[in-house]
Amino acid sequence: MRKTLTEFIGTFFLVLTIGLTVLGGTPFAPLAIGAALMVMVYMGGHTSGGHYNPAVSLAVMLRGKLATKDLLPYMLAQLAGALAAALVTRAITGHTFAPAPADSASPLAALLVELLFTFALALMVLNTATSSRTQGNSYYGLAIGFTVTVGAFAGGPISGGAFNPAVGVGPTIVDALLGDGTFGHLWLYLLGGVLAALVFRIQERED
Repeated sequence: MRKTLTEFIGTFFLVLTIGLTVLGGTPFAPLAIGAALMVMVYMGGHTSGGHYNPAVSLAVMLRGKLATKDLLPYMLAQLAGALAAALVTRAITGHTFAPAPADSASPLAALLVELLFTFALALMVLNTATSSRTQGNSYYGLAIGFTVTVGAFAGGPISGGAFNPAVGVGPTIVDALLGDGTFGHLWLYLLGGVLAALVFRIQERED
């Protein structure tokens, strides 16, 4: 219970930050979003691992650092946190939001951006938070948060910058049901994580 509650809370504040900064037109929204992820990772990393992302949870499970039986509860808690944050954002601002690719971006370009930066994020988590070689470090939250900041600045204008299936699914559902949104872009945000776990196995073989 404490692990899934932590995943719910961390995902909630991540998605709430995304919604409020994007709808508010904050110029440095990617920095705020990365910082939100960083502080939530430090908040819950020692309890649940601080994933707040189904793709990360999948990668950590494949890595062997999350029990298979915990994967679905983690994912459901993350999705619930994202849905709750999207609803609270609407209650605060009166508007819904959802990640979406730029009109000028091709589906392939948007998919590549989402896949690559989701891969980078999952790989960062695996190397800084699950490796025996970096065990006990104090920088893992900063590294994870800044990975999202980099992706949001570099790829956000192309793909919408979710890099997280919960961020893609939760706001999209609320936007489609309560706003003027569509489910048409949802598939872009459901991939990632598996490739990172496979690459990590090549990078580091532990006894």
